[in-house]
Amino acid sequence: MVIVGRVGSKGELFPPKELREAIGLKPHMKVLYRVQDGKLIVEPIPSIEDILKEAKPVKISVEEFYRFRKELSRRLEY
Repeated sequence: MVIVGRVGSKGELFPPKELREAIGLKPHMKVLYRVQDGKLIVEPIPSIEDILKEAKPVKISVEEFYRFRKELSRRLEY
C-alpha cells in the first residue's frame, strides 16, 4: 500500500486513515519509531491488556528466555 501523506508545520506526521487502520493505530496509542535503511518505520506498541487478551501460554526454558531477551535488547539498540 502506498499513500501520500503530509508533514505539519511543526514536523508532525499525519498518516492517512487507511494506513492507521492497516496497522491498527488508535488514538493515544504509543508507537515505536525507528530508522532502517533510511526509512522511518512506525510500529504500534500494544497495551498490556491487548497482549493479555491474545497471549497463549508458552513453555520456554530460562536459558531460552535469556537468549531471547539478549537478542531483543540488541535489536532495540539499532
